[in-house]
Amino acid sequence: MTATRKTCRIQVHGPLQKHAEGFEAELLRLGFAPASIVNQFCLLAHLSSWLEAEGLRLGDLTVLQVDAFLVERKATRTALFTRKALCPLLGWLAESGVITAEAAGPPRAAEDPAVLVRFERYLLTERRIGVRTTSAYVVRVRRFLETHCPSEGFAKLSGADVTRALLDEGVGRAPASVKKFGYALRAFLRFCFISGELNRDLTGATMVIREPLPSLLPLGASAEQIGTLLQGCDRSTAVGRREYAVILLLIRLGLRAGEVAGMQLEDIRWRHGEVLIRGKGAKHECLPLPAEVGAAVVDYLMHARPADADLREVFCTVRAPRRALSSPGVWGIVTRACTRAHLEKFGPHQLRHSLAEAMVAAEVPLAAIGQVLRHDDPATTSNYARVDVVRLRQLARPWPAGGELS
Repeated sequence: MTATRKTCRIQVHGPLQKHAEGFEAELLRLGFAPASIVNQFCLLAHLSSWLEAEGLRLGDLTVLQVDAFLVERKATRTALFTRKALCPLLGWLAESGVITAEAAGPPRAAEDPAVLVRFERYLLTERRIGVRTTSAYVVRVRRFLETHCPSEGFAKLSGADVTRALLDEGVGRAPASVKKFGYALRAFLRFCFISGELNRDLTGATMVIREPLPSLLPLGASAEQIGTLLQGCDRSTAVGRREYAVILLLIRLGLRAGEVAGMQLEDIRWRHGEVLIRGKGAKHECLPLPAEVGAAVVDYLMHARPADADLREVFCTVRAPRRALSSPGVWGIVTRACTRAHLEKFGPHQLRHSLAEAMVAAEVPLAAIGQVLRHDDPATTSNYARVDVVRLRQLARPWPAGGELS
């Protein structure tokens, strides 16, 4: 029995009744499986009946009302009671102009002060910081304002408040977490000073957080481990072809997870044999495209990428709704490959380290390694180019003959 015949048996009453047929067509266009279409149709029917029972009009739907519906659904249903489950329906209704974009989007903290809203806009537009990084900064600064802002108001903020916040953050948290909090706080205080939100520069109150010096031992995967990762990709399947192409990009070009996820179709310049990398800080640079990598990407595009994917990104999800592959999705590909290969789990950054260490072993100059990894600071490159332990052993002098350890 097809999904259409099954959905005909689902009774829809209320404001969404006249939109049911259009939503079903949208689900078919997005490539939803028949069982998923039925589940989404049941969700539409429940929302419609809830709106009718509450006496609400569809055009007046708000974020708070969506949350109220989800609370009611979680209490009465066993599945599809999250905002993520509602995304296909709410997104389609918003695109159709039936509800507002705000109602379809994630809830935003209503108590966010105006200075935090302006800080977010500053990071996105003037600093050109990525959306994910900006969101992380805003979350940390919001926590600072909620817990350490003086009762007299934000204008009375002092250096002592900033220092106390960092000290409190260090209780029970790893140094890396405290450093990220400090970075966000420093960026926020610098913004407040240059924009006139504060009449004094408090960035000096953000203490330098020291982490234990990292070991100089190699961090990347070995050549044998990399070979095992690639062999574990079943290239007879669509998922395997996608994973093989993604892992090759990480290994051969040393890309970051976000750079693989953000790669677009027009970024691959086949005639010139190069690919445009959309790197950190909105920097775009071209790298040569090795033939092996290009062949893997072509194989994915020709035989594995969904034909109905209306996206400019190269890599997308296998299951509907079709979405661009996210940075966490790239991490998932690598960690799943580690599990198949019976290796201790590591992420895409370890593959970036592997490329740097391989170039060190090939005696590539540090400056050239920095160009491949697209680093501005040579000190950053040195963190990737770890010491070659095998060569160090060759330099070790033998223990004097006849001596004994006491």
